Amino acid sequence: MKVLTEQLTFNTRTKRAFINITPAVAELVKKSGIKEGLCLVNAMHITASVFINDDEPGLHRDFDRWLEKLAPHEPTSQYNHNNGEDNADAHLKRSIMGREVVVAVTDAKLDFGPWEQIFYGEFDGCRNKRVLVKIIGE
Repeated sequence: MKVLTEQLTFNTRTKRAFINITPAVAELVKKSGIKEGLCLVNAMHITASVFINDDEPGLHRDFDRWLEKLAPHEPTSQYNHNNGEDNADAHLKRSIMGREVVVAVTDAKLDFGPWEQIFYGEFDGCRNKRVLVKIIGE
């Protein structure tokens, strides 16, 4: 069995952002040389997310608006977690959007359904954050 473990690093200019990371992950699958296996993509920070969905800007704006309604950033005083921090909402948003995805690798490519893409979701940006990519298989 072969294994490739790499990290992607993100530092967004905004507090919240959605980034399509499918091309970077696909490049790592290619680099791994694995033809059949699994690819784990995992946000390594508790205020960031990795999820699969459609790469459509209107949908991303809908996610942002929906998440802000569910866990609004302001007022920060509404959260018990915000003792010296102001990111409690980011923890909640991450819980909703998810920590990781696993995608099958078939014939040396990510095996998606129609329109599926992998996204990094940032909810407390403007600093370096990591995403772990681990690909295993033959």
